[in-house]
Amino acid sequence: MVNSNGTIEQEATFSVATNRGFLFGDSVFETIRTLNNKVLFLEDHYFRLMASMRICRMEIPMQFTMEYFESQILSLIQHSNAAANRVRFSVFRIGDGFYLPSTNEVEFLVTFQPLENELYIFNETDYEVELFKDSYVTKQLLSTLKTNNKMVQITGSVFAHENGYQNCLLLNDDKNVVEALQGNLFMKMNNQLITPPIADGCLNGIMRKQILTLAKKVEGLEVIEKSISPFDLQKADELFVTNVIQGVQSITKYRKKTYENSLAKELHVKLNALVRLS
Repeated sequence: MVNSNGTIEQEATFSVATNRGFLFGDSVFETIRTLNNKVLFLEDHYFRLMASMRICRMEIPMQFTMEYFESQILSLIQHSNAAANRVRFSVFRIGDGFYLPSTNEVEFLVTFQPLENELYIFNETDYEVELFKDSYVTKQLLSTLKTNNKMVQITGSVFAHENGYQNCLLLNDDKNVVEALQGNLFMKMNNQLITPPIADGCLNGIMRKQILTLAKKVEGLEVIEKSISPFDLQKADELFVTNVIQGVQSITKYRKKTYENSLAKELHVKLNALVRLS
């Protein structure tokens, strides 16, 4: 089941052959977690989507209020038998044209996948990462958005799979570490928790924002947004990755360096407490 422009259908009926999201990556999207017919972090997702559409010069329909956004998600997951779901809300520009679109009007498509666990699960299995150096993240505004242009993440995921890594860390054009393939990166060093600033080109992640807020309430922990060099990784006490589907994923190994996970565990507990209250 999908929600295509407000109509629930068995499958999408629009033509892929003329879809600008398919042809040119002219699309932005949100990956959302729902629980018990509630959209987690609703406001953050909505305002990020609106900002992404404005940056991409898409025309925002008058009916695209936060209430409308929420209702389109909830109307679809009524057809799910699971308490928790992964939802993708995609917005794409319509019309003809090549790189120059004939209109800035948009349509949307909402899809979902059931999730096995209602709350976030802390994964303590081996999770090894490596730097992905074949391509770089550009320090620019478009890099911070969730768009259909994800070839760096795709080729990096293939590299990780072929070489037995669970994830890879991406570098920007200054050769600083900016994020993981599918989430934001956090590094604990002594009493500091460090994450790259948005200006470095990392995704403006919804879970990144939640973790920053939760971490600032941890006694004795200084939370800092600053650039991370590859050399810092070898000196860190902890590394972990965050996204709205997995929550907090602790990294256990980078090259010869192994890491602890005490802060990641603590933030995981606080995150689940936040979700229960939502």
